[in-house]
Amino acid sequence: MAGKEPVSSELSRELNLFHITMMGLGMMIGAGVFLGVGNALHVVGPGGVLLTFLLNGIIAMFTATSYAELSSAIPHAGGAYNYARIGFGRGPSFVAGWMEWYASSVAGSLYAVTFAIYTVRYLKVLGLLSWLPLSTGITEKLMAVLIAVFFIFINYRGASETGKIGALFTLGQTIFLVVIGLIGVVITIKDPYRLQNFQPFLPNGWAKLLITMGFTYVAFEGYEVIAQAGDETIEPRKNLPKAMLYSVFIVTLTYVAVAFATVVAVKAGTPGVEGAPWQWIGSFRERGFGEAISRLLPMGNFLLTLAVIFASTSALNSTIYSATRALYALGRDRMVSPFFAQISKKRKTPWAALMGTAALVILVATVLPTMDVASSASMMFLILFFVVNLCVIRVRWHMGDELTYGFIMPFFPLFPILAIILQAVLIFWLLHMSIIAWIISPLWIITGIIIYNWYSKKRAVVTADEIQVLEEEKAEEAPAGEGEEYRIMVAVAHPKNAIEMVQTTYKLSTAKNARIELIHMVPVPEQVPLTAAKDYMWEGKEAIVETMLYLEPLFPISSTIRYCRNISRGIVNASRQKKANMLIIGWHGRTSTRQFIFSSTIDPIIERSPCNVVALKGGGKLSYKNILLPLAGGPNGAFAFEIASLLLEEQGKITIFYVYNDVSAKRKFDIGAFVKEHSERCNLSSDRIEVKITYEDDTVHAILKETENHDFLVIGATRKPILAQLGRDSIPEIVSRKCTKPLVMAHAATGIQSWIKRLI
Repeated sequence: MAGKEPVSSELSRELNLFHITMMGLGMMIGAGVFLGVGNALHVVGPGGVLLTFLLNGIIAMFTATSYAELSSAIPHAGGAYNYARIGFGRGPSFVAGWMEWYASSVAGSLYAVTFAIYTVRYLKVLGLLSWLPLSTGITEKLMAVLIAVFFIFINYRGASETGKIGALFTLGQTIFLVVIGLIGVVITIKDPYRLQNFQPFLPNGWAKLLITMGFTYVAFEGYEVIAQAGDETIEPRKNLPKAMLYSVFIVTLTYVAVAFATVVAVKAGTPGVEGAPWQWIGSFRERGFGEAISRLLPMGNFLLTLAVIFASTSALNSTIYSATRALYALGRDRMVSPFFAQISKKRKTPWAALMGTAALVILVATVLPTMDVASSASMMFLILFFVVNLCVIRVRWHMGDELTYGFIMPFFPLFPILAIILQAVLIFWLLHMSIIAWIISPLWIITGIIIYNWYSKKRAVVTADEIQVLEEEKAEEAPAGEGEEYRIMVAVAHPKNAIEMVQTTYKLSTAKNARIELIHMVPVPEQVPLTAAKDYMWEGKEAIVETMLYLEPLFPISSTIRYCRNISRGIVNASRQKKANMLIIGWHGRTSTRQFIFSSTIDPIIERSPCNVVALKGGGKLSYKNILLPLAGGPNGAFAFEIASLLLEEQGKITIFYVYNDVSAKRKFDIGAFVKEHSERCNLSSDRIEVKITYEDDTVHAILKETENHDFLVIGATRKPILAQLGRDSIPEIVSRKCTKPLVMAHAATGIQSWIKRLI
């Protein structure tokens, strides 16, 4: 069964768009919808059951767009685990994968038990189990184990068999449910009086809707199994996003149609129906759907049992597949024992991870109280979806220029933000379903954290997207009680760059009485393995030593040398991790790429940094006696003024330069009020400030001409996002590129944006 080689990373690509769409539908159209309709009617009424599935479908579509974007850029087995690994690092990703494995496995146990309960009961009605000397409970457990073992074997046979058999079961159950929905529509057209069953529409109010949405949301989890199929899907960047969006759309329409058919299936006043039809159906709780359908279709009980068998087995098949890939991904990255990353040479399936999943599925199905544990699985899925929606925002902001996307969601980041808020509400309302779920879920997460710190943290393999700390020296921290220190991070590239930045760093650090954090990102070529990163760090180490020779006697200095494939992302990550208040970076002109206006490294840093950024261009001994400060009323003008005042020498002067033309006239910028306000704030006397206004249509030409009369230029950066700069130059970038004098470009971190960037 197992090959001799301990680890192989190749899975067979055999799944097409139809296969993975059916896998997603199979995981969603499980036992939950059959149990959920009656319970939802009981809690929230006839209109509420329609809104429950419709609104859950909309929320699910929000998260599906997040999964679709991430899976198109990161099409590998692991799903939420992979996304969290790239977005948030090893620790959070391990917990995500740990929850992912648990949630899918326990959901599989629930489907196995559901299959067993319905099958055993129907066989007993037919009298086919009278010869068996076992109690009903033991018979059901035995049946659950048998069906679980059968689908474990199917998963071992390979992804193609899994996809084909799962697609067959899913197609059968989907057709059955669609037929029920169509029959409901037809009988309503023939007998419009049945629409009275929806009166009153929401008898128990809107608040109850949250309870039913929380209870049934697990029926929309299918895009997780699709994400797990990334390594086995044909053309994954194209097919994964399509399958996710198609499956959620199909299942939402199907659920709403089935809920509608359930409500209109029972006619008021018919024998045995007491009170309003929706109340009568809801009184049966989880059996309500079956009672309604038995009155809608001939042989309704038989057909319902058949549908539940199809539904539970297809969902069981999909959850076993999903859980296995989650555990395989953990083993592949050494987060758990590499034993679980072993792949069968013959079948090309992760047999070891499948055996681990099988053990958990069978254990839960036979020993644990499945319904309560399944409720905790629902909570796990909601937490996972919450994390994925955070990941899509973080990955787009910090790695959007590094990844190749097959699908990009519209209106970013509106959909993930809405999903995060709504899923947080549903997680809270799950408390009304099961208190045990609120006990088991935190315990499982805490167990995962312990395992990570005890085992995974030291053994996990380094991926190409990670940031590694190669060398770090820390200065002594300030004594407690002295308040929070101002921290300036200085990014040094090489010895020449370091010397050029010393003077500016010295001036700003003196004014702020700051602690200095030196950082060097090691530029390792793409073709060089990660293990060779240390061979490329010596130039950066020399640069840090040069800087420390000048500054260490004057300021507390810490230093760190890190490796990351993307230098700008590594610097931004370090500024966030070190809680820097200001980041000083050097710029030596336009790079060979012409994709972005300013610089392929500087642009992302300025846009994504959570702190103030000072970009320095120019070297040698700098003079700050005569500083030019162009202003136009932009958002970074105040910070640029502050930087100019801090750099200004004792007898120096700042020239505030304003170009008046048709464009600037529209801004209605009061330069006099600005100078008065900020000169007082920066404690700069008026005799050291000169205001100069010129009238010219070409703003860039006017500024460049004026720089000839000054030693140094300070200019505020643009606030436009990177994508908005494609093909269009902003004035600060053009001036910075063409200016021959030393200059500083200043970008201020502001309010809520800075707070969000520090978190995400």
